[in-house]
Amino acid sequence: MITESIRSLFSRDLNKLKTEIEAYQNEENLWIIDKSIANSAGNLCLHLVGNINHFIGAQLGNTDYVRNRELEFSLKDVPKTELIEKIEATIAMIDSVLPQLSEDDLKKEYPLVVFESKMTTDYFLIHLVAHLDYHLGQINYHRRLLDN
Repeated sequence: MITESIRSLFSRDLNKLKTEIEAYQNEENLWIIDKSIANSAGNLCLHLVGNINHFIGAQLGNTDYVRNRELEFSLKDVPKTELIEKIEATIAMIDSVLPQLSEDDLKKEYPLVVFESKMTTDYFLIHLVAHLDYHLGQINYHRRLLDN
């Protein structure tokens, strides 16, 4: 079932996000921006957690999550332990919400128009995994370049 595959990918990659955040030697380096690096690893982590909790938790799982996208990019110096707690809570939400979705649910139109046209829920979930992985790669490079 594709739902289990998507859940597995989110779990794998959110756990990798947790590993990347934990790997920072100096916690202050999570918040460095330099030259053309516009977003810190800390802000990308907050953005990923906010994005997933909004589009999956709130929209598909009817959680009480309320997103503040602006804060995802403006907050600074959130402790590493708090970032890790947010990632772990996101993993728990994924493990709770995605198994509730049937194959029929995945073929339905996603409840929000996010891009310029409507799309199926399975299409958007696959997009969200790709979005997670895109920023996960940025965080990996950020850590290796700026956390000396």
